[in-house]
Amino acid sequence: MPDNLSSEMFQGITLGIDDLETTISAFLDEYLHDRGAETIGTYRRSLNEFIRWFSHPRSNFRFRVEDVEAYKTYLMNDRKLTQVSVSTYLTALRRLCDFMVATGQLPENPAKQVKGNKRPSEHTRAVLSEAEVDRLLASFDQVTQMGKRDQAIMYMMLFAGLGEIEIVRADLADLNQHDSGGWYLRVQGKGRSDKDQLVPIDPPVMDKIRLYLDTRGRIRPEEPIFISHGHRSDGERLNTRSVRGRINHWLELAEIKRAGITPHSLTHTAALIWLRQGMTVEELKVRMRHGTFDTTMIYLRKEAGIADIGQ
Repeated sequence: MPDNLSSEMFQGITLGIDDLETTISAFLDEYLHDRGAETIGTYRRSLNEFIRWFSHPRSNFRFRVEDVEAYKTYLMNDRKLTQVSVSTYLTALRRLCDFMVATGQLPENPAKQVKGNKRPSEHTRAVLSEAEVDRLLASFDQVTQMGKRDQAIMYMMLFAGLGEIEIVRADLADLNQHDSGGWYLRVQGKGRSDKDQLVPIDPPVMDKIRLYLDTRGRIRPEEPIFISHGHRSDGERLNTRSVRGRINHWLELAEIKRAGITPHSLTHTAALIWLRQGMTVEELKVRMRHGTFDTTMIYLRKEAGIADIGQ
């Protein structure tokens, strides 16, 4: 390691914007070469924000602890990001600095000494009450092809716990039947590179999927389960933006759209439904595909404070 990079009395390094962008490109290509596209995209967006701050005249970023602290303050006060977003952006910077240490550009990682904000102990998205679930399901247009599609999507979120990205990535070939007769969907979750998780599809949900698929006639296995039926994009795979738009449409029509209620609230509601039906926390962790019990316990704490909900 060059003497001028000694960790003792480190005064920082002067790095041009072009050199920083080259370093970030190398980091994304080399350090994250085995990560999924979703993960790389998250890092890229986070580091784009860092580039904006780095190039700001008042930044004077030299990769010292105080510089990282100033960046954190900028994220919180100027950008007004959520606690989770601040933690995500700092994690990306921390990993970049790890890479710079490994390649000899830094003697130590200054971002390790700057902690991200504490993640909230409960989800910021609200859940639907039993009455709201009933109102939402009663609001559907069950005659048109688009209405049947939207209803199937809602059932997959509310009663199978599936997220938007898992739904839009699903192909017909991913929907399979066990030898016992039950159905499951092979999914590629957020941040994963393969469809390596199996999600049970209970009969009421499968019924709604069938009703929709019947409107499409013959479908090849490699085709998406859910497609657009709009004039400009008819037949194309739905994207998450379209799904959110349709769900928000039905939430507003049912007059249950309010602060905290988002399309992802439906997935959160699924966990509460299962808990009220007697599912154990251990079973819920598996069904929701949580990485830790801490995440699952958020639902258990929330369950104690809401009205009964169920299918």
